[in-house]
Amino acid sequence: MSVAERISKRVKFMRKGSPFLRTLLASEGTRAAVDKALSRLVRTGVLERVARGVYMRPKQIAFVGAVRPSAETIMRLITKANGETVEAHGCEAVRRFGLSTQMQVLPTYYTSGPSREIRVGKGRVRLLHVSPERLKHSGSKVGMALNAFHYLGKEGLTPEVISKIFAKLSMEERIKLRACKMPKWMRAALTATEQAYLESPA
Repeated sequence: MSVAERISKRVKFMRKGSPFLRTLLASEGTRAAVDKALSRLVRTGVLERVARGVYMRPKQIAFVGAVRPSAETIMRLITKANGETVEAHGCEAVRRFGLSTQMQVLPTYYTSGPSREIRVGKGRVRLLHVSPERLKHSGSKVGMALNAFHYLGKEGLTPEVISKIFAKLSMEERIKLRACKMPKWMRAALTATEQAYLESPA
C-alpha cells in the first residue's frame, strides 16, 4: 500500500471538523510523500488546510454552512504539540479578577515558545514570549495573579488592587504567589499589602 493510500485510509476515520497536525501522519512516509498526499486530499476536497501544517475533514451544518475551528483552538493544538507553556495575557488576567471590563481586540497569550501570530481564516491569535518565571504557575490563579501584577505595573499595582486579588486567592495560593520570582517593586507592594490584608478585621 502506498503512502497516499495509507493516509487516505486513516483520514476516512477522522472526525469531521476536528483539526489535526500534519505530524500525526509523519510516520506514514517521507516528508515529501506525506505532503504530496495531503495536498492531493486538499485538492479533491477530502481535507481542508486550516492553517500551516494543520488539516481537518470538512464539516457542514445545515443553515450554517462550513464549520471551522477558531484561531485559539488551533493555537492550543500547535503549542501543545510543541511542548509550549501558554498563559493568558495580563490584560485578560486583570479582567478575570474583575478589575477591568476591557476585552482584548486581538486575543494575546504568553508563551514559552517564540513570539508569533497564528492565523486561521480571518481570525488571529498573538503569542508573546516571556521568561520561564512568568509561566511557572500557568493555568492557575497564582499564575494569573502574577501576570496581572506585571501588566498593571508599578503605578497600577495599588494596595486596593492587590487586596481585591488577595480576596480571590486562598492562603495556599498567596503563599505560592509570594514565593514567585518578581521585581523588587512588586515584592515590596505585595508584602506590604498582604501584611495589611492579614491584619485587617474579617
